[in-house]
Amino acid sequence: MMQFLKQVPSIRFMQRRRQWYWLSAAMIVASIAVILVRGLNLTVDFTGGVVLEVKFAQAIDLEQARAALDAAGFEDYQVRNFGTASELEVRLPPAGTGEAAGIQARVMDAMRTLDAAAELRRTESVGPQVSRQLGEQAALAVLMTLLLVLIYIALRFRWRFGVGSLVASLHDPIVATGAIALLQIPFDLNVVAALLTILGYSVNDTVVIFDRIRERFRSMRKATPAEVIDRAINETLGRTIIVAGCALASVVFLAVLGGETLRGFAVALSIGIVIGTYSSIYVAGAIALDLGASARDFMPPEKRGDVDDLP
Repeated sequence: MMQFLKQVPSIRFMQRRRQWYWLSAAMIVASIAVILVRGLNLTVDFTGGVVLEVKFAQAIDLEQARAALDAAGFEDYQVRNFGTASELEVRLPPAGTGEAAGIQARVMDAMRTLDAAAELRRTESVGPQVSRQLGEQAALAVLMTLLLVLIYIALRFRWRFGVGSLVASLHDPIVATGAIALLQIPFDLNVVAALLTILGYSVNDTVVIFDRIRERFRSMRKATPAEVIDRAINETLGRTIIVAGCALASVVFLAVLGGETLRGFAVALSIGIVIGTYSSIYVAGAIALDLGASARDFMPPEKRGDVDDLP
């Protein structure tokens, strides 16, 4: 196994856990506030409607694009740049059956009044009923993932660690969603997939640390719970840095080279990797410690009464 750190560090993570609690609480409150104030940049996946991506030979002014759409008779629409100044995304309300093709032709006629070389790169049409079903299914997927995480941790570890892992699992998608709202990253099904991936990544990181905590509770019987948890986190720190670094490098390259379709997914996942690594170190174990985690949690029931007499 590759060793990143030449020797195990001795960082006292648990000593300052109250400060990390305040930081986490501030991030959660700020994330919820941003979501409520700015809102999510919901795409056609959840709002329904028609989306067209148009490529021009040169940079196009948004006001000129809006004027062209107004002249073509469109009223309720959104226009924004994506990628470069020569690429536009046009969003329109849901179209009736068989109307999408006609709307597409009208939009392109309007865009070609600005640039005869305007090219339609992508078009997508989703009805309101389909978008509502997608939203409900996405929310259900997130809730079911959280429930399965709780059951898994509760069965593998004791309840104190289950609560710590659950809080960390809730913490990560909330903060990540707040960052997505702040940056106005288009919120589509790819971003929902990124949030579910963040949950899995965070749980995996937390389980690795919890496994080492369980081992150290059995071998460091005279140490305090805080010392045991610090030792476990320090011993897995090299692995955490390597895994997080490799995963982050991969999604950064995906964000840069994967195109506009995958950029939201990659950026959301990048944020989640950073937040998930933070929570697995500073949130999950700290909460378990404050709930009274000790060597007794890993002793057979008949031996828990004399744990203090162990050599």
